[in-house]
Amino acid sequence: MSFASGSGFRAALVQMCAGRDVSRNVADATALIRDAASQKADYIQTPECTTLMELDADRLMAETHPEAGNAALAAFSDTARDRKVWLHIGSIAVKVGERRLTNRSYLFAPNGEIAARYDKIHMFDVDLGNGEIYSESVNYQAGTSAVLAGLPWGMLGMTICYDVRFPALHRALAKGGAKFIASPAAFTRITGQAHWHTLLRSRAIETETFVLAAGQTGHHENGRETFGHSLIISPWGEVLADAGSEPGVVVADIDVTRIDDVRRRVPSLTHDRSFEVVTISTTPLEAAHEQ
Repeated sequence: MSFASGSGFRAALVQMCAGRDVSRNVADATALIRDAASQKADYIQTPECTTLMELDADRLMAETHPEAGNAALAAFSDTARDRKVWLHIGSIAVKVGERRLTNRSYLFAPNGEIAARYDKIHMFDVDLGNGEIYSESVNYQAGTSAVLAGLPWGMLGMTICYDVRFPALHRALAKGGAKFIASPAAFTRITGQAHWHTLLRSRAIETETFVLAAGQTGHHENGRETFGHSLIISPWGEVLADAGSEPGVVVADIDVTRIDDVRRRVPSLTHDRSFEVVTISTTPLEAAHEQ
């Protein structure tokens, strides 16, 4: 599809099954990014945990490094510059203390420079009831700032995985000017089967933005299983692309004019009203009958 200047672009999502070897993960991601670029993608997004899927704390710390001098970031910078694309690395673990990390997204401009960073705000601390227990906050510190990044076609709201369950964050990004919201993820198979499509479609409909969500997929070396189904969703809630369950690349053409059209038809972003929550204590039906 060809667009008038500034009215659209081609988005690509890279779906991975990352393991415990950072160098191999970077090589796999880079190959898929190049594949996406060969399909004329202008914006390419990779999943959460692009460079490492690791649950063992000691191995996680040993394989994680600060941002300065980070070899993976240097490789992704070179790839963005070489292919002249907006490259959004969904997240990598970045060391910010002796045994403290942050889960950080990076947006690289086509010149290879880092255009934006976002640290995941909501920590995945859950017990899924089937033996799967995740305590992200044990090793990671939560971010404190929502981030909007300028793309040539409009503002991009940056989120990561578990953030998708917090509509207030997405609403704030949309009210702040986001036309697109990124949701790179490593969703578990169990929660993904139950909630992934519903959550992402809901966030797109509520914010009247395009949602771009690259995911991890399959059985990982650390024993975790992720859901896949990287999605591109329109402001009307339509699924424009679904990557299924195998590693690879999925693309869709993003018509930015759809955003204004949807917002004219249903201008819900302008209809917010303040309200208070009132709790009413009622008399039980049985007691009312006795009186």
